[in-house]
Amino acid sequence: MSNTKFSNFKSEDGNTGPDLVGITSFTSPYYFVPPSGTTAQRPSNAVPGQLRFNTDIGRLEVWRGDHWASILGESPNLDGGARGVIGGGYTPADVNTIDFVTISTLGNAQDFGDLTDGRRSLASCSSSTRGVFGGGFSPGNVNTIDFVTISSTGNAQYFGDLTSVRHHTVACSSSTRGLFASGVAPSVPVNIIDYITISSTGNAQDFGDLLVAMRSPMGLSSSVRGVWGGTYIAPTSSNVIQYVTISSTGNTQDFGDLTTNRAMGAGLSNSTRGVFGGGTLGGGSLTNVIDFITIATVGNAQDFGDLLQGNSAAQAGFASPTRGVFAGGYNPALNNIIEYVTILSTGNGIDFGDLSETRAYLAGCSNGHGGL
Repeated sequence: MSNTKFSNFKSEDGNTGPDLVGITSFTSPYYFVPPSGTTAQRPSNAVPGQLRFNTDIGRLEVWRGDHWASILGESPNLDGGARGVIGGGYTPADVNTIDFVTISTLGNAQDFGDLTDGRRSLASCSSSTRGVFGGGFSPGNVNTIDFVTISSTGNAQYFGDLTSVRHHTVACSSSTRGLFASGVAPSVPVNIIDYITISSTGNAQDFGDLLVAMRSPMGLSSSVRGVWGGTYIAPTSSNVIQYVTISSTGNTQDFGDLTTNRAMGAGLSNSTRGVFGGGTLGGGSLTNVIDFITIATVGNAQDFGDLLQGNSAAQAGFASPTRGVFAGGYNPALNNIIEYVTILSTGNGIDFGDLSETRAYLAGCSNGHGGL
């Protein structure tokens, strides 16, 4: 056994520096600095297991063979775990209520603060620090975007405006960028996708288009992909799943199909698996179906289980790296039910607690979802 001293490893592409072969141990009272760079500077010829520090998101990431996956060097812990924030809804009046829960625990939601106005059929996305709520019906379509700091409590602040007034829009996000897709503006479905930079404030910008004009799909994301599943395309619901690469701009591509046609359910995810719960089949019929997909691949969804509350729609969805939560909705009466699933397993929803009030057409986000 011999000891060799090296310093200042800087190359990401393997063109310079020594190759360390076999079992290699690093011992130092100080630190190891991996290669670093922006998202745009990610190597194009990476090999599985390659490690780097992404300066845009402030995290280590590893190449998994088909995408760069962030390594959560720390959990977004608040009160013992990731936090879910649930805003707006219909009670049957449009409300500005914001609740929160600690996802790793069980129990009833607590008061967080208020949106800038009461509205329903809005959308929400988030980074590890900030939750964003956009669009909705108040009454009448609005394009307002609000934001909150997830680790605190308090009223939302004005962020900017979507590119058009609309409701029944759905959002997803990476750690830096939020996407708002679909909607009704003012009375017909649209194919719009907008994007924002979550850490800043300002108006949304055009990202691209959905496959067709639609309303009320279910949204979720990894750090790479934004995915929308199902939708209502008059006069019926659809099972289409489509996706985009969040860091770019452009139109959606086909991903596969849900197990059944539906819209107006809720989506949630960790970094690898997306889960779609509930929804309306069209014609007033509701479903309790929960499906799942592997976000990094393409293909049809598979059966996960059933919602605890039975056939329901218009609920909020949000997640930690291990647990997905569905909150509120109607079945067909308005309810305050919160239930959860373990994302990497399969099975039916389990009781979590209650919202502060019965409501549907609400939106949820968290500081622990799969896009971070």
